[in-house]
Amino acid sequence: MRLSGFLAVSLLALLVSCASLSIPTPGMTEEEVISMRGTPNAEFEENGTRTLEWTAPATGQYTYMAKIAPDGRLVSFENVLTIERFYSLKPGISTKHDVLKTVGHPNKMESEHLTLSDSDTWCYRYKEEGVWNSMMTIHFDKQGVVKRLENGIDPLYVRD
Repeated sequence: MRLSGFLAVSLLALLVSCASLSIPTPGMTEEEVISMRGTPNAEFEENGTRTLEWTAPATGQYTYMAKIAPDGRLVSFENVLTIERFYSLKPGISTKHDVLKTVGHPNKMESEHLTLSDSDTWCYRYKEEGVWNSMMTIHFDKQGVVKRLENGIDPLYVRD
């Protein structure tokens, strides 16, 4: 009797954890996506399309964005912290706003304002190619335009 009760509780816990990890699918309503993923950390609107952003905690390696069409239905849902997304940003052209729309908000603990050069750096922890613990640092000039991107090993995972 005890074993069957333990198995029932274990199965229920497994089902609940799988449900919270489920990925929204195109066609769902915005309300369904939010009920599945929780309240987004940020929202953007452009040309009638809304983008909802869910960022990971400070040491997390993902940022999910959902594109919601003007009719309120999900168009896409994806982790935007990828090397392809980062390198779609163009030094000398892309702005802070472009970066936010492309890869979301930076890791606040690792991002900083550089007083001497009056510029900013934004850092993003991510799993490069889904495997390597990496950190992308985006450097901005005084006007908020991307100066350069630096990709490297996430110092959080470097061992002495």
